[in-house]
Amino acid sequence: MSLSFEFILEDARWQAQELATIGTKLGAVIPQYLALPAQSSAVVMACDDAQIAQLNQDFRGKPQPTNVLSWPSADLSGHKPGGQPKPATDPELGDIAIAYETCLRESQQAGLAILDHLTHLLLHGTLHLLGYDHIDDVDADVMEGLEIKMLASLGISNPYEVNDATQ
Repeated sequence: MSLSFEFILEDARWQAQELATIGTKLGAVIPQYLALPAQSSAVVMACDDAQIAQLNQDFRGKPQPTNVLSWPSADLSGHKPGGQPKPATDPELGDIAIAYETCLRESQQAGLAILDHLTHLLLHGTLHLLGYDHIDDVDADVMEGLEIKMLASLGISNPYEVNDATQ
């Protein structure tokens, strides 16, 4: 199994963020934890806050920027809270958009390395493509548990732990 990401840079500031390296690492780790169709892929639009705010308004009715948005190619969500998503059968998993200013601000506010935060957000968006969500607490626990395990395998600490230095 393999997973690849195609990055479309809509904002030149993304060129300094090593997205291809992050994509390669996640492409190797995610299939170790989840079954994927052969040659799976996702397209990632790396944009700015203005673009993602417009997308958030158009698709979710929320006229403000957010860190990451996902558009799965198929609805794989589980039927009941805490249920496992259906397995992906289409190797084209869907599309992700990620916003530069929001991601940078969040990483700075949380005291996280930007590359670690971007890795988490790209993983988070990919899990949405694969039918995971965090609407219900039990679903959030499942999704966050997967994120924590996969990030740990990359040497990235739990993004959901509160840093005592920031309290």
